[in-house]
Amino acid sequence: MGEFDLIARYFTRPARPDGAVALGVGDDCALLAPTPGMQLAISSDMLVEDRHFFAGVDPEALGHKALAVNLSDLAACGARPLAFTLALSLPRVDEAWLEGFSRGMWALADTHGCELVGGDTTQGPLNICITVFGEVPPGQALLRSGARPGDDIYVSGTLGDARLALEALLGHTPLPADVLARARQRLERPTPRVALGLALRGVASSAMDVSDGLLGDLSHILKASGVGASIDTHITTRLIASSAYLSSASSQFSPELIHQCTLAGGDDYELAFTAPPSRRDAVAAASEACSTPVTCIGTVRAEPGLRLVDTTGQPVDNRYASFDHFR
Repeated sequence: MGEFDLIARYFTRPARPDGAVALGVGDDCALLAPTPGMQLAISSDMLVEDRHFFAGVDPEALGHKALAVNLSDLAACGARPLAFTLALSLPRVDEAWLEGFSRGMWALADTHGCELVGGDTTQGPLNICITVFGEVPPGQALLRSGARPGDDIYVSGTLGDARLALEALLGHTPLPADVLARARQRLERPTPRVALGLALRGVASSAMDVSDGLLGDLSHILKASGVGASIDTHITTRLIASSAYLSSASSQFSPELIHQCTLAGGDDYELAFTAPPSRRDAVAAASEACSTPVTCIGTVRAEPGLRLVDTTGQPVDNRYASFDHFR
């Protein structure tokens, strides 16, 4: 099978007549027709074999994740997905792999009304690069720079299960098969919080997605906003969902492991955001409307720095490093 046959079979579909795509796959450029008056939101992410995913991972799950991590960026901006491009490097043409990969990708794309409009394919080490396009009303994008002293700090969903799965798959932490299966689902099939991001427009003062670890990603908000924060570790500890599936989680997981997974684990693709205390009811309403739980985990402070505290308010040593591609 040649390059253009591959593209035609697995990555070409008619554009939806009600979508924002005026011209999709097949020409040198795609044409988008965003809603008049809207701003475009654009983001790009790359997944590299043996760096971001294991060789031999289920291709359907990989197709899902490749798009999900990009949609998560749109969610963090409060943008509605429109379209995406796919640049794909493949060692060889494997039709069974391509069928699974495209199936996972298309399923998530259909869920969010996001059309594939172009890209590139070549032969080489397995490497997936997706660029997403979304739209947001002017002045309503969620940014990292809006956090203010006194704001509540929230996180959506759960944290740490993806990192726990990684630790188990690397042989560092033994897990019962059913617990590993649940945690692995979080690692390989993350849920982009697009609906929540849209609902938080006009409510959240800042936001970003948690991809490299809570503390590392939250530090970007603090730096951009020129503020500090206090995080309640006794609350974040309870956000690892896998604890609920173990009869004695405290004996299975050391406090150090739980802190590492929830505070610096990465691959969660939840939203971390801030909002004034006066908007607590609005945050709760957004959470309920999207059927997405959110948890208040701390407070924005005027003093610079990221401070961790325990249940009594005493400082906890912050020695947790989030993921860094070049560390």
